[in-house]
Amino acid sequence: MKRIGIVMGSDSDLPVVQKAVDVLDVLEIPYEVHVYSAHRTPEQAREFAVSARKNGFAAIIAAAGMAAHLAGAIAANTTIPVIGIPCSGGFAGGLDALLSTVQMPKGIPVATVAVDGGVNAALLCAQIIAVEDAELAEKLNQMRTDAADVVLAKDAHIEEKLK
Repeated sequence: MKRIGIVMGSDSDLPVVQKAVDVLDVLEIPYEVHVYSAHRTPEQAREFAVSARKNGFAAIIAAAGMAAHLAGAIAANTTIPVIGIPCSGGFAGGLDALLSTVQMPKGIPVATVAVDGGVNAALLCAQIIAVEDAELAEKLNQMRTDAADVVLAKDAHIEEKLK
């Protein structure tokens, strides 16, 4: 199975990245995690992105806050899918990071999830891999079924409580 590359701009982004890692662990998708800054370690970030295909990555998750240039810097140096996670913090509660991540120039796409959206970033990576992996696709279908069952159980509980 292909792996997922995960980069975060700072170790302060780890709580968000941990949510993605937890989902990848449940789905048994291998990954590799690094701290690379678009501004403080641009050479290392570039080398990671340039070698991503050769190193067997199906997609890269890039988590960063504030200026949040990491996802764009990674995407500029690879053609495998990059999923940006804008992280909260800074002066705008993550809105600054969201805008920095989502506003990419034509020709350099970055898929962007919600602020602090580690779970959805991992699920999007899993869906990318599942295009050609029927076993993983079934795991994703089961996760959706399980999530629906939880909501329906809560619905039944509320209906019973409010009779």
